[in-house]
Amino acid sequence: GTGLGLQEVIEGYPGDGMVTGVGTVNGDLFDGEIARCVVLAYDYTVLAGTQGGGNHRKTDRMLEQAEQTLRPVIFFAEGGGGRAGTGGNRQGGSSVQRGDIVGGGGGGLDTPTFASMGRLSGLVPTVGITSGRCFAGNAALLGCCDVIIATANSNIGMGGPAMIEGGGLGVFTPEEVGPMDVQVPNGVVDLPVADEVEAAEVAKKYLSYFQGPIDHWESADQRHLRNIVPENRLRVYDIRDVIETFSDTDSVLELRRYFAPGMVTSLMRVEGRPLGVIANNPMHSGGAIESDGADKAARFMQICDAFDIPILVLCDTPGMMVGPEVEKTALVRHCCRLFVTGANLTVPLFTMVLRKAYGLGAQAMAGGSFKEPLFTVAWPTAEFGGMGLEGQVKLGFREELAQIEDADERMERYEELVEHAYQRGKALNAGVSFSVDDVIDPADTRRWVGNAMRSVPEPQRVVTKRRRNIDTW
Repeated sequence: GTGLGLQEVIEGYPGDGMVTGVGTVNGDLFDGEIARCVVLAYDYTVLAGTQGGGNHRKTDRMLEQAEQTLRPVIFFAEGGGGRAGTGGNRQGGSSVQRGDIVGGGGGGLDTPTFASMGRLSGLVPTVGITSGRCFAGNAALLGCCDVIIATANSNIGMGGPAMIEGGGLGVFTPEEVGPMDVQVPNGVVDLPVADEVEAAEVAKKYLSYFQGPIDHWESADQRHLRNIVPENRLRVYDIRDVIETFSDTDSVLELRRYFAPGMVTSLMRVEGRPLGVIANNPMHSGGAIESDGADKAARFMQICDAFDIPILVLCDTPGMMVGPEVEKTALVRHCCRLFVTGANLTVPLFTMVLRKAYGLGAQAMAGGSFKEPLFTVAWPTAEFGGMGLEGQVKLGFREELAQIEDADERMERYEELVEHAYQRGKALNAGVSFSVDDVIDPADTRRWVGNAMRSVPEPQRVVTKRRRNIDTW
């Protein structure tokens, strides 16, 4: 029905624009069975990587294989979306005006590809990679993946220029739709990279955490941890220095770094074993938990939980962010994802308090309660309270402070009360009162985490899903 000869189809439209296969990824680290993955890639040389009936059927076949064999999926999603023109899948978005090679009617709305991709969520790890233009149906498959890796020249959008113009929304170039300076800070892209070579390397590193432990590793001198958090509680520090120091050397991969900077989410290894780390970032709003940060951490919990990766939380938070502006972001709902998700984890959860642990925010960083994790320990620099010390003093001693007429005397008394509150909430007192399981030498962080991971039974992977799906957001 295309008016094309067989030879023209073979030479000009090979594979209907979809390349698929099963191969070995990280075969140098893991045996062949563990390293086997399903790989799919749209061919941009065939009708700009658009989706047609033939390549949809090939895609469905491979996604079914992944579901049946429990193989991870790596999906190279570059392309213009559904093909414009006659027949086939017409979800739109492509600027290609060539008719679909395979034909078919009904707008392709019975195409099972998107349901097939959605069913893989939480069952096998899925990695989406894109470079250049990725619009409409291609972007939809990309967005179903657990993580998105995108090169600097990428544009990602649920509709391309043709669809935008067709909807009467204006005329735009592809480069104006979903560039990386939009899609990285807004959280769509988990891992921005320079080019496709780096994208492939990062995909391999990401997937390795879900393939199991490795035998060979090195680590830094753990005594450096003693000097990262300043003794002066008013001085800030870089939480990434902590993560890099106690992890296996060169094993850290941070996800969504440029989205919700108040929360850090990283995959890493300790003694060769995969571990997920969630940490408050004191360099952003003092580590207070905001809506985006809660979403970021909760979804990361889901990824780790789905694939048997233990979670370590590094707590340094004054609590949930407060104020009229943050409430406009629906914080009441967003921050509670940490309670609901954390309390229903099936993987081991560990919490380590480095400095501030105040109020509901601290409880949220421990799955809802300090007795929820397998262990909750503190560094000597930690401090605890039902709310921030300054707010606690201002509320609890408001009348006393108001009665002091001299401003200097009032400030002196205020600082004295804050210091008393700080002394009461110091880590050693929390340890003595059994608010935490122990107060440890920071240099022992790695030993604590390693021993904890060895103390829990090895997960027995089941054929059915651990959870119904991982939230796309």
